[in-house]
Amino acid sequence: MNVTLPELLWYGNTTVDISFPEDWEVELCPMGGAHKPQITTNDIAAAVRSPIGSPPLKELARGKKRAVIIFDDMTRPTPAADIAPIVIEELLAGGMDEDDITFVCALGNHGALNNHDLRKKLGADILERFRVYNHNAYEHCVEVGVTSFGTKVLINREVAEADLKIGIGCVTAHPQTGFSGGGKIILPGVSHYDTATHYHNDVYSRDPASCGLGNYDNNILRKNIEEAARLAGLDFKIDVLFNERGLVTDAFAGDFVEAHKEAVEVAKPHYAAAPKPMNKNVVVANAFAKANEMAIAILCGVLGLGNLTGSVVVIANAPEGQVPHYLMRSFGRDYGGNSHPPGQLIPSINLIVVAPYVDRTFGDWVGNPELITWTKSWDGALEHLTELHGPGTAVGVVPNATMLYYSS
Repeated sequence: MNVTLPELLWYGNTTVDISFPEDWEVELCPMGGAHKPQITTNDIAAAVRSPIGSPPLKELARGKKRAVIIFDDMTRPTPAADIAPIVIEELLAGGMDEDDITFVCALGNHGALNNHDLRKKLGADILERFRVYNHNAYEHCVEVGVTSFGTKVLINREVAEADLKIGIGCVTAHPQTGFSGGGKIILPGVSHYDTATHYHNDVYSRDPASCGLGNYDNNILRKNIEEAARLAGLDFKIDVLFNERGLVTDAFAGDFVEAHKEAVEVAKPHYAAAPKPMNKNVVVANAFAKANEMAIAILCGVLGLGNLTGSVVVIANAPEGQVPHYLMRSFGRDYGGNSHPPGQLIPSINLIVVAPYVDRTFGDWVGNPELITWTKSWDGALEHLTELHGPGTAVGVVPNATMLYYSS
């Protein structure tokens, strides 16, 4: 049996074919909105101009002296190059000048974007017309308050000093906050490293059961994020959803809490695996949208196995490699960020990673990377699988394992 999967989102958005023995039982497990049609930039503009729980952006811009547009980085599929011009048009219509507007990339604890990345993300025109900055999580952050969860909120100075703050991001399933988007553009997006550490570690440890893929309603991290974003003064947020090819299917704009609530209600069935892999011997988890954060796909693969036993194959075609993550990755042989490593492999699970551009530290998302079997091609993965599994092997193939979740 042959299966076609998406890959290389930022490198032409192409496909890859994988195959299995004919006597294996293969089930494709896409997300519910896999084939939802792409909307146009006019549709996105209509959402921006009819905001949820907020005055229109051009009204918010009236009388303002400095605006900052915060956008997510290359670990997210958000086409900021299509959305930012809409925001700029509204700000100019509200009386602001181009020189009043700056851009800040919400890196969180990721490495900085270079010019090549920024041209993919924002487009050459914006880079040539506006000041665009990377967030620095270690310097030039100012305190804006403390949440009820005890998180001291220090945010990027350029963001803090703007009197109009707009975020551009996306909603997908998220392994900690349930769903991304909303106030995450502030925390951890443009927050200090210590603020992010408290959020990731201290707050999470109080109620870990409320967190996890698809867990939104009572999520302790989401609640902390929303308080932090209010303290920071986030005025307006735009969030988009994607189909299986990373193309925008829905857009929500306005108050970052109210718009996010509506986005998540659409996202719940949209990103739920249908069907979800259950009790499989093998799960193939394609890290398409976030191939440079392939650890998320490992989790989706593990959850589809029976009794936490079997093989997980993660396809992580990321020419740029794994994103530098100052909180969760290693920075020496036996040390790393404050949350390193975020996980451990279970010995009963055989993890195979297909990575054409592998490096020696690619697997440091887990504390025991020596258990990973590495291969640069699907043929190599299939060779390992057929050594371990025979006729009748039950396989689940998850085309978008860094965007979807398994609903209960």
